[in-house]
Amino acid sequence: MYVRKYCSTAKPIMFFGMNPGPWGMSQTGVPFGEIKSVRDWLGIEGPVGKPPGEIEARPVQGFDCKRTEVSGKRFWGLFKTLCGTPDKFFKSSFVYNYLPQQWMTKTGCNLTPGDFKVNEVEELYKICDPIFSKVLELYKVEKIVAIGKFCETRAKKTLERYSTSRPIQILYIPHPSPRAVNNNNWDQKAVECLKNMNLLQYYQT
Repeated sequence: MYVRKYCSTAKPIMFFGMNPGPWGMSQTGVPFGEIKSVRDWLGIEGPVGKPPGEIEARPVQGFDCKRTEVSGKRFWGLFKTLCGTPDKFFKSSFVYNYLPQQWMTKTGCNLTPGDFKVNEVEELYKICDPIFSKVLELYKVEKIVAIGKFCETRAKKTLERYSTSRPIQILYIPHPSPRAVNNNNWDQKAVECLKNMNLLQYYQT
């Protein structure tokens, strides 16, 4: 529903994230998919299936889940404030998640690629990097806004290894995760980054 509604045309700007939060994308399937943001602002809602090996501590309840997800609330909340409507954001931009998959320990603790040694996730990179490069070509992306250092690194590595039909610029904003140090004023930092990158013009009403 997310792709069909908002991502069916070429977009010059890709926000490139890594956020398989147990209360966000894992419940809605939408990048940075905090439930209220997805349902009430993006206007997306529907049935969500369960994985075959569901962890009891992290049930997949879809849009019936009552939990919130801070990263998604911050990310989509910022663009709701700036853009007013989703159409304003998606006219020029879209959000793509490097790994649309949830990793957890048996007790339900969230895991990210940063929790593993580099050689342990090389096989993952061999799968995700070429797919990422194809998405860049498909949407005719001109600017990648990497959300966090992990995605900035993957963007650089991918452009080094895979040729593209046009120059692509890599930009950076900090990740909205509350796990990041001194990240309480993420909105202000993100707006300042967008301003410095000359991107704010695309989103302000």
